[in-house]
Amino acid sequence: MSPNRKVVDCVWNRLPRRQRLKGCDLRDRLLQLRDELQAVAETAEESAAVVELDQTKVGRLSRMDAMQAQAMAKASAARREAMLRQIAAALKRIDDGEYGICQECDEPINPKRLEFDPTVLLCIDCASKQEQL
Repeated sequence: MSPNRKVVDCVWNRLPRRQRLKGCDLRDRLLQLRDELQAVAETAEESAAVVELDQTKVGRLSRMDAMQAQAMAKASAARREAMLRQIAAALKRIDDGEYGICQECDEPINPKRLEFDPTVLLCIDCASKQEQL
């Protein structure tokens, strides 16, 4: 058993039962968020389709609008993919017993912070230090 796993188990077992149940809720929340993002990704693929450049079919302003919509769709897809990777990493940390531990200082992350963003990697102190850099 890794030292981090011992810390997680120790911290986890000290939490009140109600708060431990919230950890299960966070896993469910992550799974639900992943499913929602995957569903949106399936429906949004059409928006990122290649814009046709034939001026006889589409006017210049319409084509510019379509190109702008395409760029926005690609940016949204990139953000969705990044979020899906963060969710997968959080689920892996849950499975490995390392969820809720700061990756910088190995201290427990405040449960309220995890409720706000279940994919968070750092405690508030380490996140603040990192932002200042």
